[in-house]
Amino acid sequence: MEATKSTDKKSKTKWVDVLRVGWFLAVRQIKGSNKATTFLIVFIMMLTFLNLVVVSGILIGLIEGGNKANKEQYTGDVIITTITGEKDITSTNEIESTISKMPGVESFSVRYLESAQIEANYKTRRDFSVLPDVAGTQVVGINLDQENELSNISNFVVEGEFLDESESGYILIGANLLYRYSAGFGDFFASLDGVYPGDQVKVTVGDNTKTFIVKGILDTKVDQVSLRAFLTKADFWRLVDRPGINANEFAIRLSPGSSMSPDGLKANLVNAGFANDGRIQTATEAIPEFLNQIRIAFALLGNVIGSVGIIVASITIFIVIFINAVTRRKYIGIMKGIGINEKAIEISYVIQSIFYASIGGLLGLFIVYFLLIPFFLSHPLDFPFSDGILVAPVNTTMFRFFLLLLVTIIAGYVPARNIVKKNTLDSILGR
Repeated sequence: MEATKSTDKKSKTKWVDVLRVGWFLAVRQIKGSNKATTFLIVFIMMLTFLNLVVVSGILIGLIEGGNKANKEQYTGDVIITTITGEKDITSTNEIESTISKMPGVESFSVRYLESAQIEANYKTRRDFSVLPDVAGTQVVGINLDQENELSNISNFVVEGEFLDESESGYILIGANLLYRYSAGFGDFFASLDGVYPGDQVKVTVGDNTKTFIVKGILDTKVDQVSLRAFLTKADFWRLVDRPGINANEFAIRLSPGSSMSPDGLKANLVNAGFANDGRIQTATEAIPEFLNQIRIAFALLGNVIGSVGIIVASITIFIVIFINAVTRRKYIGIMKGIGINEKAIEISYVIQSIFYASIGGLLGLFIVYFLLIPFFLSHPLDFPFSDGILVAPVNTTMFRFFLLLLVTIIAGYVPARNIVKKNTLDSILGR
């Protein structure tokens, strides 16, 4: 028993000595190496790490930017919509009263929707063989203060002015309903030509038709906003003729830092008995499925591109360590000849690989979290369908950091092992 303990103690001491010698040799080689070469290797490792994180992060960020805008400008944290086959949300008054009393709710907006047609050239079209300038849309009646508190809708008015509760006969038109804004989308939907603030348009809902003055143009990258026209709640009811006064959408926003989660808020509404009155969804659930599929595809594409970077990095480290070991082959032979353990020599090269990957990866982490993410949040990429940001979850990023480290360790060990295992005398004599 004592002999076994003694053997274990000697083995442990041996490995400690091997690691200490390997560390000493690695530090000495790094200090004695060419500074420009060291900088270049670290720079390559940093770029490889950034390639792993940033490319996929931007691709995913294109979708995440759209989802973020959708949540901020349309759904809030939870949205209640009309159940398929129903005309409106029943028990609207009870739902509104319940939401207003719920803890953690910062703001909410009640919206009233009807399908409509907007005609722009009804005054100038003298020849009835000329097609009317008509666009189909949804006209939305809103409480301006409620909606503005929830979505800051007034900040997206790019022409003219926002609506005013004290005025009547004005309409706010989404930019994608106008040809000069939507021409880039092709002919996927009808759009109005030559409509500007101050022009009159004719709005038809069912059998009711009224003229409105265009108060402003609303431009966002959320289709549910930019493909709609907005009226004050009072003007909406003057235009629309329907038997009930139930709403069609509730958008609810929670207070920042609230203990209530979107899922918790949804559960409270369901428990209150409103699941049969309207379709209750969190902002995440309301994201169209095709966007989730695009997100998965972009993530896969980013990983493929990142894998190429990993291969390049491993080849780079392999070549660097191989050349280093070959040029020091005689020195390695002499170290083996004077009794330095082969494992210590191999470990010294592995430590060098870890050094290059760690420094490059840490620099990459600093650039991602302290430079790139804040930059993209302040200056998002301007795409037609979203404001692209950089998405880099900590757990995913750290996995890629350790993946780079692992690949680099293997790439450093293999050439070192191949050189070290050669015959000691042949290495000393250069044969």
